[in-house]
Amino acid sequence: MSPLAKYYIGAGVGSLLALWLLPGLISWLVVIGLLAAPAVAYFMLDESQRRRLRRIRRRGIGS
Repeated sequence: MSPLAKYYIGAGVGSLLALWLLPGLISWLVVIGLLAAPAVAYFMLDESQRRRLRRIRRRGIGS
């Protein structure tokens, strides 16, 4: 299992737990935070860092 898939599974489990355990608006804020964190981190990278990350991911697809 790839590290990215592990993150998605962890975010899904965390989202479900937040929706189940926390009240209303707080749970939705936690879910949005779990889903938005990787996107925000990606957009904070320089263009050269993004290219390098895309190259590494593309290379790892076949293996």
